[in-house]
Amino acid sequence: MAEEETAKKSGKGGLIIGAVLMLTLGAGGFAAVWSGLILGGGDQVQAEAGGEKDGGGDKGAGGASGSGHDAKTVAGSYAATAVADVAFLPVEPFVVTLGPESRARLLRFRAELEVPQLARDDVAYLMPRVVDVMNGYLRAVDPAEFEDRGALIRLRAQLLRRVELVVGADRVRDVLVMEFVLS
Repeated sequence: MAEEETAKKSGKGGLIIGAVLMLTLGAGGFAAVWSGLILGGGDQVQAEAGGEKDGGGDKGAGGASGSGHDAKTVAGSYAATAVADVAFLPVEPFVVTLGPESRARLLRFRAELEVPQLARDDVAYLMPRVVDVMNGYLRAVDPAEFEDRGALIRLRAQLLRRVELVVGADRVRDVLVMEFVLS
């Protein structure tokens, strides 16, 4: 009898210690990621911090680092690189018949794909498959789904996933819905 009671007590104590340890490590991990120590934007965060220490990033002041770069220059060059790498490919517009149980009878849909500049030709070559997979998915969606407020967000996510399966995940960044008209 005494052995069973001590086993039960030690089991609860271990569970409590494990829970406290899990919460502490979880909070520490969150804090490390949030502050940028882990998985952070290393160089950019350091450049921004250095720009603030140099007197708000005034290039004329010389600063303590003497590098001549401030946080705005680093962020501006990053934005210019990101914009230069983007291409938008239009997806041929199409009309989907929704079915008899829907209030709206037709869906007119037009989109563009955000792709890296280097993948533009590959994705353009596969565009007939992209249109096919989008058309097939939109025809299969329950018509009541289109009338929900959050439907467009879910549809974009599903369309992006299907396009990634067709062209490759590294070749498409986003599906931009340009026209979504129920009539």
